[in-house]
Amino acid sequence: MSTVLNLPGGAVTLKDGPKPETTGGWNRTAFAAAHVVMDPLAECDPWLDAPIDWDRTLAFREHLWSHGFGVAEAMDTAQRGMGLDWPTSLELIQRSVELAKPGGHMIASGAGTDHISPEGADIDAVIAAYEEQCEAVEAAGSQVILMASRALVKAAKGPDDYARVYERVLGGLNKPAILHWLGEMFDPALEGYWGASDHMEAMETCLSIINANASKIDGIKVSLLSAEKEIAMRRRLPEGVRMYTGDDFNYPDLIAGDDEGYSHALLGIFDPIAGAAARALSALGRGDMDTYSDAFDPTVPLSRHIFRAPTRFYKTGVVFMAYLNGHQDHFTMIGGQESTRSTQHLAEIMRLANTAGLFPDAELAAARARPVFAARGVEV
Repeated sequence: MSTVLNLPGGAVTLKDGPKPETTGGWNRTAFAAAHVVMDPLAECDPWLDAPIDWDRTLAFREHLWSHGFGVAEAMDTAQRGMGLDWPTSLELIQRSVELAKPGGHMIASGAGTDHISPEGADIDAVIAAYEEQCEAVEAAGSQVILMASRALVKAAKGPDDYARVYERVLGGLNKPAILHWLGEMFDPALEGYWGASDHMEAMETCLSIINANASKIDGIKVSLLSAEKEIAMRRRLPEGVRMYTGDDFNYPDLIAGDDEGYSHALLGIFDPIAGAAARALSALGRGDMDTYSDAFDPTVPLSRHIFRAPTRFYKTGVVFMAYLNGHQDHFTMIGGQESTRSTQHLAEIMRLANTAGLFPDAELAAARARPVFAARGVEV
């Protein structure tokens, strides 16, 4: 079916995209970083509190698992560091792990230092903060994703301090962790991570730490939005340490790989494009590169738009897509983050998602879009 919307910039005919289909046989490990659904009726201070609609939030994780993805829990896609605090993150992790257990679903969860202030923290405080969260994540039954730390950026005097922190924290884990190099485009407070503002210089420190602690590392998620940098690092990883692409601009080529290797995936864009991504990964598993490209390539313009600068506001597009496709009944976010993108930006999301076939029910998407645009002064 189809329906017409008079969006800012011109009318668009929304058409039903492909329905969910059975997928499997993947030859890549793929995690989707999942968003949280706010409870819009909770009595709270919306800019300060993080009331979660647990039923809808957990149902979305079931949706991702049903497509074959692992869930990367309590990461920046879940507004970690932009409204989601550590106590709520831990509850989210615990609830998600309990839900994952019966089906044997993959889950890895963010452990960081966000419960301490970056201001005035020293290296010992950073280590203690990491250890506290890692212990809680492992006690919940989840693999650890060792998130980049704003406090470590402030406390570190150079590369040696990063080496000290990671050796100590990784050494205390029960199972290998996924490291996370989140670029400053995602979080400006992480500028200069690994002790250098130049990414290639920083990469040397990061690789040195990985080589020294390889037995404690499953892989590293690199979110620099640079295929060239990711590939350069991927080719130098020690045997047994995986590259998880976090590049929401170039993921099809990075996952497909080349003669010298490929990337696994841990991506925020998998949240809104789960169906298409699952079809692509199934096609890759059976060596059908034409279907792989047909499924993935149309999603790239949408992803580049959702993650455009200021990149840290990409969560707004992710949640908008979840709302349009019926995974939640409102377009309200923690901290009022639904206001971080313009009306024109949201309209372009609809156009690009429609082109990529990401609306299984076009009439539902149109019905949900109308009140959002009407509240912004547009009759669609």
